[in-house]
Amino acid sequence: MRVLVVDDERGLVRALHRGLTAEGFAVDVAYDGERGLELAAQGGYDVIVLDVMLPRRNGYDVVTELRAQDVWTPVLMLSAKDGEYDVADGLDVGADDYLTKPFAFVVLVSRLRALLRRQGQVRPPVLTAGDLVLDPATRRVTRSGEAVALTTRELALLEYLMHHADRVVGKVELRDHVWDGTGEDVNVVEVYVGYLRRKLGREAVETVRGAGYRVAG
Repeated sequence: MRVLVVDDERGLVRALHRGLTAEGFAVDVAYDGERGLELAAQGGYDVIVLDVMLPRRNGYDVVTELRAQDVWTPVLMLSAKDGEYDVADGLDVGADDYLTKPFAFVVLVSRLRALLRRQGQVRPPVLTAGDLVLDPATRRVTRSGEAVALTTRELALLEYLMHHADRVVGKVELRDHVWDGTGEDVNVVEVYVGYLRRKLGREAVETVRGAGYRVAG
């Protein structure tokens, strides 16, 4: 199986090349994001090991561009940053797994084999409601063809509503799914619906009195 390793730490890359080859992988390497993107976009890899902090183009940009090009090769991101928001950022842009440095080689190999068992990622369907379009893969929202910038939470709220566009969704359900049961007051849903309406137009999200919300169209 073919693996692409993209990292600018040459000592680490040499060690990974040696170790992965011994484990039966065919290994290609790149030392900057631009070259890594070029190789990854050509296809033919079973999995990609991608550092976050890279010269020329960072790992987040590389994953975002690959997903935009419909390249769904599983990506394991590497980073010295281990904060929860750093991990969330990596997964949000389209990575499949995240491993912080330093790491044990045996853990890296087990993560790669787990990704390979999934046999790649199926591109999630684009959601539409009237002239409103949300692409979960690229996290891009457009209204009448015009791009609309949403925060992570606004995007999550809109995506849940569009996934359930065939029915009215109550505030409690939205709070529990979009805020992951973190103890937020249910009225936070109303606040964020207001944010969506300001960005998408007041008619984009309908209020069904006493029941909840639904996406128009």
